[in-house]
Amino acid sequence: MAMLHCAAAQTVYVVGDSLGWTIPSGGAAAYTTWASGKTFMVGDTLTFNFLTNQHDVLQVPKASYDACISDNASGNPIMTGPANITLNAAGDHYYICTFGDHCQNGQKLAITVSGTPGASPPTIATTPPPPATPSPTSPSPTSNTPSACPPTPSSTPPTDGPTASTTPGGGASPPPPDSSSSAVLSSFFLMFLAFAMTFCI
Repeated sequence: MAMLHCAAAQTVYVVGDSLGWTIPSGGAAAYTTWASGKTFMVGDTLTFNFLTNQHDVLQVPKASYDACISDNASGNPIMTGPANITLNAAGDHYYICTFGDHCQNGQKLAITVSGTPGASPPTIATTPPPPATPSPTSPSPTSNTPSACPPTPSSTPPTDGPTASTTPGGGASPPPPDSSSSAVLSSFFLMFLAFAMTFCI
């Protein structure tokens, strides 16, 4: 932006506009009037439109400008038209034509150059950063997690072997009678009965 502003500030001024750089019919007042409504700044360019070998342009100090002489001039006269002169310093600048009595007839120019632009420097617009998007709230570590329930202890502890059933009275039920003992007892009873019957006969 600063470079663009500097480029925009470098204005090219055609001295005298359509009149050009010549002997004005109204005398030196013509160029005084032309310069009065303008603001010249360092970096601007003056274009002197004239025909080669008919006019020239030379920058001189104020004393030489007033006397229409070339003493203490800045450089040599520019003989080829059109001539472009860049304003490289602030202050008062004076230019004359050294041909014959052209300067005495009003072909001379005085301007004041400003070192800084007359307009206020441009304001560089800045785009504000977009508002930060709030991040979604993270759920609480325990909000959606079911609570761990401790295992419910078994109502009866496991046993390694079979358990004996209990009777309503609280004592253990008697074991079933031995089948082999019953058979022996029956045989003995039958033998006794047979012996008794034999004895009675």
